[in-house]
Amino acid sequence: MKNSLYWKLSAFFFAFFFCWLVFFAFMPIWFKQILHLSGTEIGTIYSVNAIFTMMMQPCYGYISDRIGLKKTLLYFITGMVSLTGPFFIFVYGPLLTSFFSAGVVVGAIFMALVFLAGCAVVESFIEKVGRRYNFEFGRARMWGSLGAAVGIFFAGIAFNINPNIIFWFASVGSAVMFIVLMNVKLDEADVEVAKQNNISLKDVRQLFKSKDVWSFMVFILGSACVYSVFDQQFPIYYASLFPTEAEGNSAFGYLNSFQVFLEAGGMCIAPWIVNKIGAKKGLVLAATIMTFRMLGSGIVTNTYGISAIKLLHAIELSILLVAVFKYLAKNFDNRLSSVMYLVGFQLSNQVGAAILSPIVGSLYDSIGFPPTYLFLGVVVGSFTLFGLFSLRSDNKNIGNISSSAVNNTEV
Repeated sequence: MKNSLYWKLSAFFFAFFFCWLVFFAFMPIWFKQILHLSGTEIGTIYSVNAIFTMMMQPCYGYISDRIGLKKTLLYFITGMVSLTGPFFIFVYGPLLTSFFSAGVVVGAIFMALVFLAGCAVVESFIEKVGRRYNFEFGRARMWGSLGAAVGIFFAGIAFNINPNIIFWFASVGSAVMFIVLMNVKLDEADVEVAKQNNISLKDVRQLFKSKDVWSFMVFILGSACVYSVFDQQFPIYYASLFPTEAEGNSAFGYLNSFQVFLEAGGMCIAPWIVNKIGAKKGLVLAATIMTFRMLGSGIVTNTYGISAIKLLHAIELSILLVAVFKYLAKNFDNRLSSVMYLVGFQLSNQVGAAILSPIVGSLYDSIGFPPTYLFLGVVVGSFTLFGLFSLRSDNKNIGNISSSAVNNTEV
């Protein structure tokens, strides 16, 4: 059962991330080159996306923990992924060019429901199954990175032929997600245990009275969140370093695809690294790599150097995702794992993105990319030091927040 579930859920990861990254990696370029939006407008889009994602994440987190190991949300997300092609081509693109404000809101609702908050639902579900059936989340998530790499590789070729192709790729790929999901069978006994461990709103309120929760969220806000804002329009800057847009687009597709292949390898070894150094040190290490990449992107301006620095993302993301789940599992009630991941980690990211995206976008327009990268790198470096002193060390036993006795019922 364990090996069967690992391969099936890994296949679902592969298909989902293929469907997402096959268009998402090229969205900034699509905004800039095809829709001719400014840096400030693109920043506004990402900001509103973040706001609607913030609204969805607590709901998704609460529902995920209420239904336990049921696949209901995954079926919903899969159905929505199938609409990606028609939505982007016939709804989102035309609205952004003709009625920008309406397009921003409609697009934010779709992106939050399906991908931005939906991704966390998928990751949280598979992490729960991995804990129940004793396989490492990181090694399953590795296949998501491989799916993303394959998607980005083909997107880099297809985008220069016809940008619409990348959105149709996503819709077609959803069929694979649906087939795989239908074949994922969990023991009824495990689903029943998850039901018996249902949470209440009182549990959630109690959780967020802890200063350890808020320390974690502040660290994520100042590190991973700022880093994600930095990465939003990086494809535009990277493509601008080449003689023509077409060359830049192709080069970014190949580079990003290679980076995500490396990320897959990183996902395979990240559990070993984090188990060796501890969850807290894993989080701090990931933030340190973020700082180095941002500062390096502000200093290095040649294509070879900036490409090498871009590849650091593969190491940082792998360690960050594994360390986050292990940190949350160690320090907080496992019944609330989805709430903590979608709110404590993902929501913190979106709060900052909602505020910072338009500000950073305007900085790109006014002072340029490299100076903005240097400023953001200093910010992330400061919060890395904050995390070093504020996050819970692995050798400190705080007990699970909320009822630890419930966790003992897990099988």
